Amino acid sequence: MRAHRTRSLLALVTGVTVAAALLPAASYGADPAPAPGSPEYVARDLQNINDAYGRITGPGGQLQNPAYLAALVTAGLADQTSQLMEQAASPTRLAITPGRVFPGWNVGNPLRQGWNGTRGLSERISFTNRFGALLHGTVYQPKPGARDPYTGQVLRGPFPGVVITEGSVQGSEGMYRWLAQDLAERGYVVLTYDVQGQGGGETLPHEPAPGSESNALPFCNPFATPRDGEQLGCPGTPAQQLSNFVVGTEDALSFFTSTPTRPYANPRSEGAKVSTHNPYWQQFDRGTDTRTATPGRTMRIAIIGHSMGAAAVSKVQGTDKRVATVVALDKLTGPSGAGPLDGTGNKPVVPALALQSEYGFTVSPYLTSGGSSLAPQPTPDGPDPKRERATGYDAWRRAGVDSMLVVPRASTHLEYTDIPLVLPASRYGQALSSHYTQAWLARYLKHQPNDTALTGTTFRYLEPAGNGVWAPVTLHRGSLLSFYYCSAYGFRSGTRLLSNGDIAGVGGCG
Repeated sequence: MRAHRTRSLLALVTGVTVAAALLPAASYGADPAPAPGSPEYVARDLQNINDAYGRITGPGGQLQNPAYLAALVTAGLADQTSQLMEQAASPTRLAITPGRVFPGWNVGNPLRQGWNGTRGLSERISFTNRFGALLHGTVYQPKPGARDPYTGQVLRGPFPGVVITEGSVQGSEGMYRWLAQDLAERGYVVLTYDVQGQGGGETLPHEPAPGSESNALPFCNPFATPRDGEQLGCPGTPAQQLSNFVVGTEDALSFFTSTPTRPYANPRSEGAKVSTHNPYWQQFDRGTDTRTATPGRTMRIAIIGHSMGAAAVSKVQGTDKRVATVVALDKLTGPSGAGPLDGTGNKPVVPALALQSEYGFTVSPYLTSGGSSLAPQPTPDGPDPKRERATGYDAWRRAGVDSMLVVPRASTHLEYTDIPLVLPASRYGQALSSHYTQAWLARYLKHQPNDTALTGTTFRYLEPAGNGVWAPVTLHRGSLLSFYYCSAYGFRSGTRLLSNGDIAGVGGCG
């Protein structure tokens, strides 16, 4: 009986997947709550699967915008040349990663060419982590005298700070340029960087070699006793471990807050060209935040992370007093988190925005929505509406800490990275995520009274269209939130608690 049921489920999944590939272009409307298993329900699921490729095939997507391919060729060549020159400048500090080898890996969205110098400023930096591995990154800031592109108000510094930690499985910092630029042009100083072993991050550490006082060459003893959180005696290897992203986040915060008089230590940096301090240190607001939402957290810094980076920032926010708020891009991780995204010891402390996805790296029918989006399992009963709440949002609410969960419709784990022409992502999931991130940081770093920006139903977003043009897009919340998984919020507004456990009317979210 069980074998027959399994074969039937696999046959249905295969049929649904094939049918999804034959659907026409995406339509951004959702049939209101058809009965699970009904023809209408299956048809809606097929459309959702099709829409999960919207960034590539949807209206204005990569294949529908004539400017995209031409920009990709130009930006890809420039990026690859820059990567090779950066590596050549540090020949003893090899980054053996796809980001150094494959053209376009770190290019991000090529339609954003021309941002630097017109909509904001950016500068490349490099620093070593605590193990001596050379990391590269970029710092962004508003253009002097610029106006907020949404409000028209002149941007006056100094500004709050943001540190963005990339995702695992060889994510690279250029994939998150979209969010760094969106934030910088609205009045933030932002750091993106590569962790050890990813993108331009050096693969091996520089441990002291026996009998040598030099640390110019990479060295480690893989058979030594691993440090806390490390898998091997060779710290930071493999790159795909939570400790690597926690260390990266903490050390990036230290570099971000450095100044000429309090330079970053750059441990074991012999022979490497490193930055002594944040080049935009003067634009970062170091004043004590007397209106902080969290007692004792008086620096105006947010940390943002994706994937394993999201698990890392979920951990670091509980222990690092420099952090005022956190944004987790799939997934916010509470103390019950297990596996690679381990939440052991995590404590909800600062306000948290969770932006989470329906699908993982691949897209599959509703019958395989069990478990986690990152490790889906068969589920004949269909999606559990509370699945995304359970990873971290519920823990923040139980702790009484301001929090919000947004699950974009047809979203995948790759919404939050810019990758050209391959791998699924919805058409407007990234735009919606940027809007909510901008609104969340404006609330908790700038203390703007912006209830409507978080609870409203229609938003405006500026997206790059190519040739130096940023075009306005209207985002309608009702058609862009998941109809499978609960989106929710609970945060203070003055003396009131604003709370909604089921923003999109999914049902079963109580």
